[in-house]
Amino acid sequence: MSKAPEGPTPGFLVWRLSMKWRVSIDRALGPLGLTHAQYSLLGSLLGMQRAGLRPSQRALADHTGLEALYVSKLARSLEASGLVERATDPADTRAVQLSLTDEGLAVADRAVEIVRRLVDGLLAPLGGLDGPDTEAFTRTLTALLDAPVPPAIDPSTEESS
Repeated sequence: MSKAPEGPTPGFLVWRLSMKWRVSIDRALGPLGLTHAQYSLLGSLLGMQRAGLRPSQRALADHTGLEALYVSKLARSLEASGLVERATDPADTRAVQLSLTDEGLAVADRAVEIVRRLVDGLLAPLGGLDGPDTEAFTRTLTALLDAPVPPAIDPSTEESS
């Protein structure tokens, strides 16, 4: 008898939801000239900057879950667009700190508002951003994200069923 689940698996549903949200955000931010990945960096940088931080590219990579090399490429692109400034960290000359320019602050503020309204609509089935089901959903997602990644399974050591 097959152990295959009936219907979609949780992993498939999480992947589909992340793709739905990414595409929705890409479309919503297109008029600002931003992609979802650029927004992830700008929005995170905005929040960190408002908290008085000037994060390194590594700190932003850790915060966003993006690869450090990808964050570096995004930061260079956003710097070329005049939205981000990159500077050597005085405490560690190997590290690069990021900050928003004045234009970057204005674009990030607009982008955050656009995404907030979009996400409120995407969460409408749970009562919107402030809905009690959204709160529970957020706790569940946080628990899944906080759990360590289990070690990889070596397929050559698995027993046949």
